[in-house]
Amino acid sequence: MQPDLHCRTLAAHTLKHFRALSPLTHCMTNDVVQTFTANTLLALGASPAMVIDPVEARPFAAIANALLVNVGTFQRLAG
Repeated sequence: MQPDLHCRTLAAHTLKHFRALSPLTHCMTNDVVQTFTANTLLALGASPAMVIDPVEARPFAAIANALLVNVGTFQRLAG
């Protein structure tokens, strides 16, 4: 079976476009993966920002080019 070259071409084109944009990415992640997420986005060419404070999050969301949400270890707060 031959590999799907269209898929590779599309992925390469998408990555090139992504790097050219260097999107300011608003990341709302759990503490476990913040460093991994930031490093991955930096390696891809994005500008990650871990903004989770409610006072800062709203105005930052207005200027961000992208939003990444990861609640993999989401838990309900007591109270």
